[in-house]
Amino acid sequence: MKVKLHLIDGKQGKEIEMPKAFSAPIRKDILQKVLEATKIIQPYGAFALAGKQKVASGIIIRRRHVWKSGYGHGSSRVPRKRLMRRGTQFNWVGAFAPGTVGGRKAHPPKPKINDLKINKKEMQIAFVSALSATANSEIISKKYMRLSDKKISAPFVVESKFTELKTKKLLESLQKILGEIFEVAVREKSIRAGRGKFRGRKYKSNAGMLFVVGKNEKLKTTKFDVTDAKNLNVNDLAKGSPGRIVVYTEQAIKDLGERLK
Repeated sequence: MKVKLHLIDGKQGKEIEMPKAFSAPIRKDILQKVLEATKIIQPYGAFALAGKQKVASGIIIRRRHVWKSGYGHGSSRVPRKRLMRRGTQFNWVGAFAPGTVGGRKAHPPKPKINDLKINKKEMQIAFVSALSATANSEIISKKYMRLSDKKISAPFVVESKFTELKTKKLLESLQKILGEIFEVAVREKSIRAGRGKFRGRKYKSNAGMLFVVGKNEKLKTTKFDVTDAKNLNVNDLAKGSPGRIVVYTEQAIKDLGERLK
């Protein structure tokens, strides 16, 4: 598979040979399995010892003439923590039980931890499938609703000089290369509609495209995600579904070819 290299001015340069992974068959079943296994679930839930860290001596006895009895004191039969003792008189405070101040919750949310595992060969097949999907125009147009009726000439490979550009020049060059799909490639931030604004999630943004750099290349921008070929993974390429818009530098393609040998 050969692809034309895109230059800074938006024109096409020499042809470069792409690694075999970019024309490999796409195994959506294995890819989905790996995405599920590598999904990060925030462990939201109560601390296991919450409300149980107070020393409660047990339920107070409700009989006459018994030491430590709560008979006649108008106190319920809940586990209690002793605050003071004077002779045979005790001062208690409720602890541990859900209905007491400082006690545990009755039915707290239990944290979910992803413990699914995946084989190394399946992980490799999923990574190759995710790479191949970034070079498939049909899959990319299915992933993005706004691109369903637009022409896409993927994959996008640019010269390494792109990493030396300032943000303004970089966006201008990418707009010339990507054309109509540029509006989807750049991350957009907007205020959320509805009550989520009051619950710590005021803003929402689209994923935007992914820019993959090679060895000894660096690029800093907030307009899209940037990663290097060495640390590129399945979640970067196909989070949600395969077919993300990805721009590779020439050096990144060389590094991926060495990585997939």
